[in-house]
Amino acid sequence: MSTVTPPDPHNQKNSVKDDEINRFNAIASEWWNRTGPMSPLHEMNALRIEWIQNILKTYQPLDKTCPILDIGCGVGIASEGLASLGYNVIGVDAAKDVIQAGKNHLNSVPLPPNSGEITYQVGTIEELVYESRQFQIINALELLEHVNDPQEFVHNISRLLTNQGIAFLSTINRNIPSFLFAKLGAEYLTRKLPIGTHNWKQFITPAELGKMAHHAGLRIVDIAGLTLRPNGWKITNNVKINYMICLSKA
Repeated sequence: MSTVTPPDPHNQKNSVKDDEINRFNAIASEWWNRTGPMSPLHEMNALRIEWIQNILKTYQPLDKTCPILDIGCGVGIASEGLASLGYNVIGVDAAKDVIQAGKNHLNSVPLPPNSGEITYQVGTIEELVYESRQFQIINALELLEHVNDPQEFVHNISRLLTNQGIAFLSTINRNIPSFLFAKLGAEYLTRKLPIGTHNWKQFITPAELGKMAHHAGLRIVDIAGLTLRPNGWKITNNVKINYMICLSKA
């Protein structure tokens, strides 16, 4: 029986955008500043981890001892949140300065007792596919809006997932409210994010992401909104702006 060799990542279109990597590397030292340019990620993180944990508790096919792949992990904000719950995490990001900042933070601020282990590495999802890596659990949070080809990225998530594996993605809807709030408001009015962090045209509607998942052989397990209220972020049914989606490889 012949086997199919995965495409060489050096000979195919990469998901990584160099300008995005340069932008994030430039502020690598500021990512762990909870009031700095990545403050929204810190503010959302506890809710994102809670939502992921609640699904993992009830999703029986999974072996909870297997490592979680956190692709596009940045400095490890979500990676550390998951590891603190006892999960082992492999954090992968194409931005080498950002990965180094993640390693530095892990060394200077140790995880709580009984936490899982985190391994950080510089890399891309294409390289992982080429290496024929397999994971039962994959995270790709606030990443789809920053890649070259979201459909191919979702296909690669599917290629990395084992049968009955599960993936958690979060991104931003594309509509007038998201333009006003996530682009103009966050970058120009409140300066919560550096100007140029997002391109509104690259935001993805839940319907579009659902089609991408279907084409990649994935089914939707759950979807939830992250809504900013006067007293902070809340998990809601409102997916007009920020939303999270859980996908399964049936």
